[in-house]
Amino acid sequence: MNAPASPASPYDPLEIARELIRCPSVTPEDAGALAVLEKWLRPLGFTCERMRFSDDGTPDIDNLYARFGTGAPHFCFAGHTDVVPVGDEAAWTTDPFGAEVRQGRLYGRGAADMKSAVASFVAAAQRLVAEGFQGSIGLLITGDEEGPSVNGTAKMLERLASRGEKIDHCLVGEPTCVDRLGDMVKVGRRGSINGWLTVSGTQGHVAYPHLADNPLPRLLEMLRRLDAQVLDEGTDHFQPSNLEITTVDVGNTATNVIPGVARAVVNIRFNDRHTGAGLDLWMRRVLDAVTQEMGGRYEFTTKISGEAFMTEPGDFSALVAGAIEKVTGIAPELSTTGGTSDARFIRAYAPVIEFGLPNATMHKADENAGVTDIARLADIYEAILRGYFAGRVS
Repeated sequence: MNAPASPASPYDPLEIARELIRCPSVTPEDAGALAVLEKWLRPLGFTCERMRFSDDGTPDIDNLYARFGTGAPHFCFAGHTDVVPVGDEAAWTTDPFGAEVRQGRLYGRGAADMKSAVASFVAAAQRLVAEGFQGSIGLLITGDEEGPSVNGTAKMLERLASRGEKIDHCLVGEPTCVDRLGDMVKVGRRGSINGWLTVSGTQGHVAYPHLADNPLPRLLEMLRRLDAQVLDEGTDHFQPSNLEITTVDVGNTATNVIPGVARAVVNIRFNDRHTGAGLDLWMRRVLDAVTQEMGGRYEFTTKISGEAFMTEPGDFSALVAGAIEKVTGIAPELSTTGGTSDARFIRAYAPVIEFGLPNATMHKADENAGVTDIARLADIYEAILRGYFAGRVS
């Protein structure tokens, strides 16, 4: 068993969250956020390791891996301290990085997404460390979740695996709840693939179409066929896959010119009936068919942000749901809705579940979280840790 530590006083998640919010850590800037975590974790006996990664064309990113204990089982909390930009600062009623508490709510960029969750886990971990337990607690904290997600969680996991460090189960603290704390847990996510389509023609005068080649009819037919396809009807655990046309552009400011190039971007959010590679192949077949019928030429590139995944209901999800219900009195919905998160990387290494605060204000002006919710989130994380190290997850 790990020897109990003796912290000076119980950790207050609100205090830690306020200190983190005061760091203007807009991706890719750390702005001291990781140092704040090290300040709170090292006195408990956590080994703190900075992991800095770089990649051509993307910013260098500082990340933090902290671990208490060396034995199994290893429960890891994953999250991020980077935040999205403030946006229109005039739309805020508080300093975005002032961490003001007003009428029972903590305001600031990152209050909901997700500095309060990171703070709550630190506070919860401190309670177990103070008593001693069998196993290890880890924190995998990136500064690249809101950005390209290239030099963060994925590379940290690769480094841990390369030296034989295993994570047995992981909880991501993304804001998952809809109306109130405890109403939703994410046990999976749909995959995402983006496609950039360029259809080429020949520019010319609209009065002399025989001397030009308008790419727009071909582009529109390609988009029509892609959009008309029903990909699936959903599954027991996933909503239907959907393709959305996100932009169409010819860059033409003249009314008497046939454009030479037309561009569009599409995104597909897909469930586990599909793979990114399979959807890439399907889209190319559609584009090829239109080209065979209508002529012309096109270029098409894709990027798969993540594959669909799900942690099957079992001991782990039951533990998380039970801890939530114990603290809040709410039996949470186990959901796969929403966008992508770094759980898409973690799922290749360990069973992963996401649970955090209500998400109604994330990325908005006056982002905020309830002070009571932050305290209860720490209580939920504590209950999860206690149940986990009591052997309720096999």
